[in-house]
Order: sequence, then C-alpha cells, then structure tokens
Amino acid sequence: MRVQWVMAGIFAVAIGVCCAHAQPTMPVGQLVREVVYNELNDHVSHGYWRYWVESHSPKESLLEEFLETAEGPISRIERSNGYPLDAVGRQLEQVKLHRLLSSPAEQARHRQEYDDNEKRIGRIVALLPDAFLYEYVGEENGCYRLRFRPKPDYPAHSIEARIFHAMSGELWVNATHKRLVRLDGRLNQDVSFGFGILGRLYQGGWFSLQRTQVSSTDWKTERFELHMNGRAILFKIITQEISELRSGFSPVAARLDLVKGAALLYQIEPGSAHVAAASFSADRNSSNP
Repeated sequence: MRVQWVMAGIFAVAIGVCCAHAQPTMPVGQLVREVVYNELNDHVSHGYWRYWVESHSPKESLLEEFLETAEGPISRIERSNGYPLDAVGRQLEQVKLHRLLSSPAEQARHRQEYDDNEKRIGRIVALLPDAFLYEYVGEENGCYRLRFRPKPDYPAHSIEARIFHAMSGELWVNATHKRLVRLDGRLNQDVSFGFGILGRLYQGGWFSLQRTQVSSTDWKTERFELHMNGRAILFKIITQEISELRSGFSPVAARLDLVKGAALLYQIEPGSAHVAAASFSADRNSSNP
C-alpha cells in the first residue's frame, strides 16, 4: 500500500487482448467518456484476486504475494533483494500480521486507507474526459491509440488534479470492451505547490501503466513505472523511482474478511489466525504492564 497514493494520484489503466477495429465510429471525446465510465464501474463491481508483485526501487527490491479482501488487500514478503526472508524477516512478517488481526484500530486504519485510495483513483480517472484534449493517432495491435494534451481552460484545483493535468501523453483503448489498455504520461512543466514554497515537481517526470484482462469482466494492473523528481519544503529532494510487475493472477472467494484472507495467504486455519492474533495481543499486553 505504500505506493498506492502515487498510483492513485496518477490513475488506473491497461494491456490486454485487442481485436482489430477500424477508426472509432464515435467522436474521440465520447469514446474516452465511455471508457472512463467502464473503469469507474469496475471499481464498484470487480472480483477479488491473488497475485505476485515484483517491485524495484533505489533502496530495495521485493517479491510479495497479495490477496484482496473486502477490507483491503493484505500481503506477505517472499523475497527481499533477491533472497528469501531469514528467520528475523519471517518473524517480522508474523508480527505485522498479528498486529493487524488483533487490533480493531489497525483494521479500521487499514480499511480507511483502502477506501481513500479507491476514491482517489476514481477522482483521477474521472478527470480524463474533461481535463484533456484528444486526437486519434492510429491502431496498435487492434487497439485505438489516442494522444492527449491538457485542456488549457480546465480548472485543476486539487494537488492530484494539478499534477495529472500538467501531463501529456498517449493512451491505448481496447475497442471491444472499451477499456483502458495502457496510459503513458510525462510532465510538460514544473508543478509548484504553495507558490513553490511547499514543493515542486520538475518537468520531464514520467509514468507508464499497463493493465491486462484477467477474466471476462476484470482487468488488473500488470506493469507500473514511475520516475519523478522534485523538492519538498525546506529544500528536501524528492525522488520517486518505482517499477512494479504483477503476475500470477488467480481468483479468490468474494468478500473475504481480513482473518479469512490472512488464513488463505499464510496457509493456516482461520481459527489459528484468531488464536495467533490473540496470543500476540496477550504477549504484548504482558510485556507492557
């Protein structure tokens, strides 16, 4: 979840199987609006999935397994910097799991973070039809390829909107399903916050996000790249260099709660998850009289 605000601040999109189609039969603006409707509806009616995420940043590389629940996704680390977790690392993973399962406050925070991220993604995707001007470029593997640039008179009020609206790039649309297949964007100019006093993102930063079709109705993020530089208040340098590759998507039962999701992810009995959480809580309380 540590990079979800970045992903949300930039939106969600897609690579999948495309069928050959001629130039769009509807105006490009209407096509984008229908695609965005489908993307937003997907956030409401999507299935639940289990998958692997291989992420790389300047500080570390991780291989994690994620499982989606109705209360937000949970994860476990399989490898760190190319090596399986040692005994200390496995213990820390257990502590993280037990803390989540034993603390109602931590569960509430987890759910709130998930809900906030979903809403943020929705707000960013909703900008696409109104904040940009589009032109049809051609077809690529049967998908419509569109070029976009900021609409000059669009009032971008939030920080998220200002960052996104300062970008231009290209998007690819699956013509059969009217789903976003890929979105590439690059900052056209510096973006300042608080007249530059609070911070600034520098021109030239870019992202690329692709999605793949995993079922007849569901599309999932398959690859994400983010490369941004800037500075924050008191001249602190901001560098975001993130690369994620997701694979091995398999469906799980809908509406699992955190306990059942954790039991499935860690391959333990649901009752054991409760017992382990209670044991961890008891140990923590006894060590803090």
